[in-house]
Amino acid sequence: MTWLPMVTLIALTFLATAAEQLSLAQFPEEEVALARGKTALVTGAAGFIGSHVARHCRDLGMTVLALDDLSGGFPANVPEGVTFIEGDIRDAELLERIFQEHQPVHYVYHLAAYAAEGLSHFIRSYNYRTNLVGSVEILNQAIKHRVHCFVFTSSIAVYGSINDLSQMQNPNRSLSTSGHRSPRVGQGLKEEDRPTPEDPYGIAKYAFELDLHAAKELFGIDFVIFRPHNVFGPHQNMFDKYRNVVGIFINQIFHEQPMTIFGNGEQVRAFSYIDDVAPIIARGPLNLRARNEIFNVGADVPYSVNELATAVAEAADAAGHPRDSQPARLEVEVAVSNHDKVKDYFDVKSAISLKEGLKRTVEWYRGQGHLFKPVEFSSVEVIDRLPPAWRREDLEESAVCHGSRVSAQREEL
Repeated sequence: MTWLPMVTLIALTFLATAAEQLSLAQFPEEEVALARGKTALVTGAAGFIGSHVARHCRDLGMTVLALDDLSGGFPANVPEGVTFIEGDIRDAELLERIFQEHQPVHYVYHLAAYAAEGLSHFIRSYNYRTNLVGSVEILNQAIKHRVHCFVFTSSIAVYGSINDLSQMQNPNRSLSTSGHRSPRVGQGLKEEDRPTPEDPYGIAKYAFELDLHAAKELFGIDFVIFRPHNVFGPHQNMFDKYRNVVGIFINQIFHEQPMTIFGNGEQVRAFSYIDDVAPIIARGPLNLRARNEIFNVGADVPYSVNELATAVAEAADAAGHPRDSQPARLEVEVAVSNHDKVKDYFDVKSAISLKEGLKRTVEWYRGQGHLFKPVEFSSVEVIDRLPPAWRREDLEESAVCHGSRVSAQREEL
């Protein structure tokens, strides 16, 4: 276990870009008043979304405890002005010490997870140990220490198979539990739609959503659940080949590789810039009306994969960058969420455009993101039917998978 006040991490922390500095959220006065003097524990705070949520909690005036085991995150992502604790969410004794030594902890923001839907089929045990059992360990402590509100970042994956890359590789697939194979065009997936997750990642997320409801009924602990989708932006590891098409395209462009397009490229998604997602998550427990509710959060405007590829290339000053056409995979054509509810509860302002979001992301990648190391698994639990793009000569099949191999340090490529 490592406890590091952020003053010791300044040497490891990247300076915020101008775009990040300009994008600090302007929070309602009543929410700032409710946040002031409170202590928040943010898990996954060295990761992508978690680091931004930790920053916004700090800006709201909270004392922030930033917990991360650095299996997929980087100390460089942790914002200044918070206390960083290196540790595993599955370590119940560590969690108990954190809650005891920093009591009272008023809010928990739980973002720590291994968020790769497709890969979760091949690391089932690791997925459930990390994304479900680890979540339960934190909830146990939140209940025992009477946390005011537990904020959980779930996923659009709870609705069914939407971005599941491994299932896309199975052209003979016949079973489906999802009623959302073709979401309603113009309406999108809504919070009242029945969740029918089809991959272990989505199943773990939905199982913990149900557990939060059970804990509320018995112990009275309040919660807020957010279901983000297709989020991109600074602090994201652009070398993660298991997920995130924006990062994959940026990585391919800057390494002079063609952008991979499956099928005709007309699959439709809405791509969400981080500053349209993280501030709302940070505000979750401060909006009393939002307590014990579920919210889709993300962008409204849909784009085809072809349109995204064009936009990413233009943002990278690489208009006309070549594309690599691959055979079509089994995947839903249109996957968008409805955000009427979150707009009603949080008075959400106009979203950052895809063009501006990509500009900021490429700017960050050029200055800092290219220094991050790849996130890859050294082993999987089941290697059969693993997509070819994820295979390596040294990839092993092991009974126990310990997670991703990623250095916490940055280095020149």
